[in-house]
Amino acid sequence: MSNTVLDSFSSLTLDSILNPEPLQVARHVTATPEEASAITFADFQISDSLKARLTAAGFIHPTPVQAGAIPPALEGDDILATASTGTGKTLSFLIPMIERLNDISAAISAEVSAVGARRGKKTPVLALILLPTRELAMQVLEQFYKICPTQKSDAVLVCGGLSENTQMEQIARGPRLIVATPGRLEDFLRRKAVNLRDVDMLVLDEVDRMLDMGFLPSIRRIVGALPRDRQTMCYSATLDASIREIVKDYVQEPVRVEIGLTSRPSDCVELRVYTVMQDQKLAQLDKMLQEEEGTYLVFSRTKHGADRIGRKLEKLGHQVETIHGDRSQSQRTAALKSFATGRSRVLVATDVAARGIDISNIAHVVNYDLPNGSDDFVHRIGRTGRAGAHGVATTFVTPLEKGDARKLERELKIKFNWHEADKDLAKEERNKPIDLSKPVSGITDLLQLETRSWKSEDGSANEPAAHTPSRHIQRARSGSGNSRSGSGNRSNGSRPHGGNAGRPAGRRRKSRG
Repeated sequence: MSNTVLDSFSSLTLDSILNPEPLQVARHVTATPEEASAITFADFQISDSLKARLTAAGFIHPTPVQAGAIPPALEGDDILATASTGTGKTLSFLIPMIERLNDISAAISAEVSAVGARRGKKTPVLALILLPTRELAMQVLEQFYKICPTQKSDAVLVCGGLSENTQMEQIARGPRLIVATPGRLEDFLRRKAVNLRDVDMLVLDEVDRMLDMGFLPSIRRIVGALPRDRQTMCYSATLDASIREIVKDYVQEPVRVEIGLTSRPSDCVELRVYTVMQDQKLAQLDKMLQEEEGTYLVFSRTKHGADRIGRKLEKLGHQVETIHGDRSQSQRTAALKSFATGRSRVLVATDVAARGIDISNIAHVVNYDLPNGSDDFVHRIGRTGRAGAHGVATTFVTPLEKGDARKLERELKIKFNWHEADKDLAKEERNKPIDLSKPVSGITDLLQLETRSWKSEDGSANEPAAHTPSRHIQRARSGSGNSRSGSGNRSNGSRPHGGNAGRPAGRRRKSRG
């Protein structure tokens, strides 16, 4: 055991465990929309070539989170930022990262020219972005390609659901940037398929959601493999005490960037509630689709529910796509593309699958099922009303759930526009008993086997375990989850400078004495 670890153990006391030191920040930064609109990306201390690429990509004025985070990040400061979903966080870390990568590459080229020390060696991984979902990782990579269209081989996507061999081959070519989800990257790290000891800049995006998804052990193992004198940028939609306690191990005296009220929906979103019976939700949604224009993102609590809602909306004549955790990556990508391009007007999704959705101009978000908590509600609603646009968020509440909806109002300090659904709406036929005295045929009969209610020849109800069809249900519902394990944590203390082969000295612009 190293002396550093022994020293950290010897300094532990009961008081230090029960009352841990609070997160120390260097300073707080805020920016209003008016302040952000008064400047342009050309005002930042970045290279002329990057300014030109941003202009060519259509980026002129920064958003508030970009105006707040980019200047201190360019100076080498760690960043801890909270901002509402859809405020431009991606560009706020990509711009400093691209600028820093160019600086490091220029220093390496100068070293090669001087002594030829790196001749024949591949470029090390210099930057790492960790995100919770494949879709979000893919969208960040697309944004990087938009700014750096000639450097597509310079960045690699590492995530589950895609070919391992292809990703390993791309890593072997020596990209400077890896955009990854924690589970797959931790697996590659354990198998020594990737080397992260030269990473100069780390971004942890959507920290709160990664922790919700159980990625903390993977994150700790990954961060434990990185140099301690790196620059770190953390982004989270919310920052409660538990998240602050975790991220303080990864940042040192960060600049705290706080934009707006992050724990509540945007003021640009109209919040509606319909009190509706469970079996009339589908008819209420159909009515809204017929009466109000625009695209609809519909949230279901379960994968099975998402499939059922999607099928029934299609029967009612709507163009629908569905995404959830059981869909393959190609299916999810195709569904998102269809929705984003307007071929499908409705996208039905579960919370986890929809976390990576970054599609502009979604007119309506519908909570078909009430979310599990206020954080999930905020994340769902954040899919509409992005970048100052108007959006509508509708939540279906059964009479028994009124108290839960009122609790959301109190916790988030918001006010719903309450409506009563039409009592004469058509009722959805669900849980219809199937008569097993007749042969099962066709997809409709098979789908009815989900109902858990059965009829024997005398009409009495039986448990599905007594019948052969239930084995099909069990087989259809079985699945596997990815286990994530790992260890390693970043110890506290000052950052040692240098000591990483192949990187120029003085990589951080600000000294951390």
